[in-house]
Amino acid sequence: MTESFVCRSKMPASAEEVYGFHAEPNALERLTPPWEKVKILNRTGSMEIPGSRVTLRVSVGPFHQDWVAEHTVCQPGVMFRDVMVSGPFRRWEHTHLFIPESANTSYLEDRVEFEMPFGFLGKWLASGYTLKRLQRMFAWRHQKTAEELIARTKLGRV
Repeated sequence: MTESFVCRSKMPASAEEVYGFHAEPNALERLTPPWEKVKILNRTGSMEIPGSRVTLRVSVGPFHQDWVAEHTVCQPGVMFRDVMVSGPFRRWEHTHLFIPESANTSYLEDRVEFEMPFGFLGKWLASGYTLKRLQRMFAWRHQKTAEELIARTKLGRV
């Protein structure tokens, strides 16, 4: 019972520049919406090194759970993928794609494949909520990415 979510947005920078923004050490912190209760507990390596991991503490209401994600694939300037090793879902695979359009524009695409815990019951109870939460979070992330890239261009930093 795999669910799919895709968010794709045009970016005001090349695919390589958008990838570079995501590869920066503090990108996860900058791209975490202020309403999400997420704390980074541990980080090993970088997204460009398969096997690197990040451990997060994620809270929903009064409940919290640690989430360990491992970077499994990276093609600099093109894509990277992180997979949940342990956490709240039965399965979670997040692919970040950086798709060229022109020298100064590209598309950022986030693809998430996930399975809720507890089979059909988990899907029935929480799938809609999860998809709405993903839509809100990734809309904010893509907007934040575009805003920061525009600001860097104005400062001549891209």
